[in-house]
Amino acid sequence: MSVQAMKSGAIEFLTKPVHDQELLDAIQFGLTRDRARRENESELADLRKRFATLSPREREIMIHVARGRLSKQIAGDIGIAQATVKVHRSRAMRKMNARSLPEFGQMAAKLNLMPEKSHRS
Repeated sequence: MSVQAMKSGAIEFLTKPVHDQELLDAIQFGLTRDRARRENESELADLRKRFATLSPREREIMIHVARGRLSKQIAGDIGIAQATVKVHRSRAMRKMNARSLPEFGQMAAKLNLMPEKSHRS
């Protein structure tokens, strides 16, 4: 029964007789976990809203940057000048409110913009 309850989303499985503090701790843990989940959902919704403001080219550049590609490599990949890549990257970072390239990459990861790497045996 406890395994089924956990698979259905239970946070804790309490057995009778339940002590008051044990119940209060379980409730507090559930509330804390739900608060964190809602904050993450809100942050992700905000990221999606900012991502929606990017032009198609800025989105493309963001994905390349998140994959670790350098401006010169991106320019070669998509056939534009390196300076143009830097302009698009700068605009995208400003629109996304990213203060650094690593933060920009983390945003891309949170948005699941990068395809999963294939595992070769």
